Amino acid sequence: MTFTKKPNELQQSLVVQKSLLYRMTKQIRRSLDLSEILATTVSQVRLFLNVDRVKVYRFNTGGSGEVIAESIHEQRLPSLLGLNFPVDDIPQAAREMFVLLRQRSIVDVPNGKIGLSPLESIESSKHLESNIYYRQVDSCHIQYLKAMGVQSSLVMPILHTDLQEQSAKPKLWGLLVAHHSEPREILKRELKVLQEVTDEVGIAIAQSNLLTQSLTKQEREATINRVTTLLHKLPTIELQKALEEVITGFGGVGGRLHIEQNQELYTWGDQPKLPYESDDSIIEQHLVWQEWMAECKPGNVWASDDLYKEPRLRVLALGFRSTKIRGLMVIPLHYREKFIGVLSIFRSEFETEVLWAGRCEQNRRQVLPQLSFELWREQKKGQSSEWKPEEILLAQALSEHFSMAIEQHQMYKEVQMLNANLELQVQEQTAELEKSLLLAKVLKQVTEHIRRTLDLQTTLQSIVREVRPLINSDRVLIFQMKTKSVIVEEMNGNWQSVLGLNAPGECFPDEYSRLSFQGRVRAINNVSTAALSDCHREFLQSLQVQANLIVPITIGVELWGLIIAHECEAPRDWQDAEIDLLQQLADQAAIAIQQAQLYEQTYNAETESRNQAVQLEHSLNELKETQLKLIQIEKMSGLGQLVAGVAHEINNPVNFIYGNLCHASEYTEQLLEILRLYQQHYAHPHSEISTAIKAMDFDFLLEDFPKIINSMQVGTDRIRSIVLSLRNFSRLDESENKRVDLHEGIDSTLLILQHRLKGNAEFPRIEVIKDYGNIPLVECYAGQMNQVFMNIISNAIDALGMGNGEWGIGNEEMITEDNGDNEYNLSLVLREHSVQVPTIYISTKLSVDNSRLLIRIIDNGSGMSEEVKKRIFDPFYTTKPVGKGTGLGLSISYQIIVEKHGGIMECISEPGKGTEFWIEIPVKPPATPTKILAISP
Repeated sequence: MTFTKKPNELQQSLVVQKSLLYRMTKQIRRSLDLSEILATTVSQVRLFLNVDRVKVYRFNTGGSGEVIAESIHEQRLPSLLGLNFPVDDIPQAAREMFVLLRQRSIVDVPNGKIGLSPLESIESSKHLESNIYYRQVDSCHIQYLKAMGVQSSLVMPILHTDLQEQSAKPKLWGLLVAHHSEPREILKRELKVLQEVTDEVGIAIAQSNLLTQSLTKQEREATINRVTTLLHKLPTIELQKALEEVITGFGGVGGRLHIEQNQELYTWGDQPKLPYESDDSIIEQHLVWQEWMAECKPGNVWASDDLYKEPRLRVLALGFRSTKIRGLMVIPLHYREKFIGVLSIFRSEFETEVLWAGRCEQNRRQVLPQLSFELWREQKKGQSSEWKPEEILLAQALSEHFSMAIEQHQMYKEVQMLNANLELQVQEQTAELEKSLLLAKVLKQVTEHIRRTLDLQTTLQSIVREVRPLINSDRVLIFQMKTKSVIVEEMNGNWQSVLGLNAPGECFPDEYSRLSFQGRVRAINNVSTAALSDCHREFLQSLQVQANLIVPITIGVELWGLIIAHECEAPRDWQDAEIDLLQQLADQAAIAIQQAQLYEQTYNAETESRNQAVQLEHSLNELKETQLKLIQIEKMSGLGQLVAGVAHEINNPVNFIYGNLCHASEYTEQLLEILRLYQQHYAHPHSEISTAIKAMDFDFLLEDFPKIINSMQVGTDRIRSIVLSLRNFSRLDESENKRVDLHEGIDSTLLILQHRLKGNAEFPRIEVIKDYGNIPLVECYAGQMNQVFMNIISNAIDALGMGNGEWGIGNEEMITEDNGDNEYNLSLVLREHSVQVPTIYISTKLSVDNSRLLIRIIDNGSGMSEEVKKRIFDPFYTTKPVGKGTGLGLSISYQIIVEKHGGIMECISEPGKGTEFWIEIPVKPPATPTKILAISP
């Protein structure tokens, strides 16, 4: 059908064209929702062309197509929305012409003609006039359109270009199709307008893809942030929640985290189960899985859309048969080439229903017109979502975070275990010392009885009275060999007394006496089962004895008697400590017997016993002190290792940025110089370039870009200095005595404590004034000196934090140095600032003979009283609240300065006048070694 346009109608048509373009452009710029834009496009195009149906046909990955947007006029043609069409409906040659020439096709069904209108030349790729070249159309195509009730058809390609790739070529995204149930002529100007519309649709598709990629990137970064937060919550790392967060982020139905070192397993959601293994089997411990993981390299992520098609999983796939799991991603975890474990993500299979415009069969019907467009539903089962490249990138990023967090957590647990073992060993040794102390006290008491009296009966009675409750026995007695009778006893309970009882001689032959004289100690745990003579057993049972312990009392070459412990309630296993105690008491009994003749020897023994008790008490106190010192040293060592690790991890990327900034700055200057030459020799550029220059504020860009590079240079310099300060503070590789710059140690300490020096809403910031002198490198233990600086400056910060807010120290003469023209008065500095500002003043200089280094650390806090000042270097003494300090910081610092370095450490302080710590250490260590600390540096 041919339409004749009058002048007024042509004018109206132009207005309609401009209106259509305006609405399309406005819709695209107003919304990034592709479905909304496409719905508006088909609706407006149908109204513009006044046809029965306009649709947008999108190509799928496999080559088939789907109608995703449609507008129909009064249902004159059937709806095709949501229907899929097979690959062969649009030949490959036609698709190539759509891309190469951006060719449009117009079919006139009644006349059997097709009009082809290429937009670009295949030789020059230049735009052509909108000429339409008609030729005869294939009869199969005509029958195809007639089957759909179409008399005229217009097809225009929709091309899409990836905006993120500079050299990307256009790809065929879909088609804009117009159908009319009557003959319809397409005019050139209509074709031109529709071409502009499809170009706008292509821009909208690119913008929508950019938005989708941006949202995907934001979701990926949000997932990483959430997982990182859960992974780095030492000491309570939340691996289970992190696993759940990762599975949710990937849209999985289950997953597992297996840690190799301790065989820990965390699971969530659907899980596989090997049918031929035990119920508690772990798939990661299967030999096939372990061989697979041994081949994996760090950073590799393995992903499969269908695990049943993977040859290496042929055996393990049996464990997934009972589940809906089909997609599998395996993320090996490595930390510095060390295999940490594996993180697995499962995706469930799903079913889809494809609506085809007629049934598609692989036979010759595909080359014939598709006469039937009745709906045919195809069920696709056993499908799984494809693992996208951005998901692989997310998995690689999460692999690094999981590996680092698990390794750090394992190191933390190992340190905690070492600390726990150390504390347990200290407790066991402490218990042994306390028990030894208790035994020593008993021996001391017995010895005191011996020393106070010469009465043998009283002394022996004291022995049995003290030893019975100590070993918790029913009866303790002393048997004298000369009288063959019991001379003293001590009982607990209503047992038969054996005092004065004579033992039957036939039950105790002379062999017993000979063995006892040789020092035999006999412990009978059960009288009923022991290897005893019948007479001996009956005698003990007559005394209600079920177990006994016999220790000889020997004086010189004579067996004087026996000290015996009876257990009457039940049999008993005698312990070595109890036997040892009874032997010691037997020795004391022997001493008591000889007291009259050997009084002086007894006195010396008593003195030695007293000294031993004192030494044991002193050893116990030293052990407790050493325990706390070891804990303090372990904390400082852990801090040093943490600081060194962080500095090492930051150092590599910062050095990379720092090393390339100089080249970036040089290249920037060269590019800017070229731009200036262009401005000089091409003063009048093209209008489009001029517009772009004005829009970007080109002059400001030229001026500001080098400043940005310089700012980045300054920033990386700052980061490198911070990393250097952290490494200087840790000093993990400098435990030996060597020459160092102590200014670096002080600055590193201040950097570590920077968060405490900053002010907040409750406490003003702390001013630090450094008056460094020109000092040489000092030969010392750098790590221990950093510990001294940390302890003193931390105490100064605590003292300023406990002040009453009046920061004027009021003692100007205390902080004045008389050094001639270079006199430095801290009060003048404080006047320049505010007297309400808490301040720490640090000064270093050499002594007059250049042999010693003088260090002063002063704060303007509340000071301390004379009583407190006398005890600040005592171990375990602290003025801080409970739980805020151990009282060992200054004590350890004093030992480091005085004993380790042969220096001097003094404290100068008065209430209300601040506190000063004066430190002197030799520049070179003394020739004669000083006392070495009992703790390692």
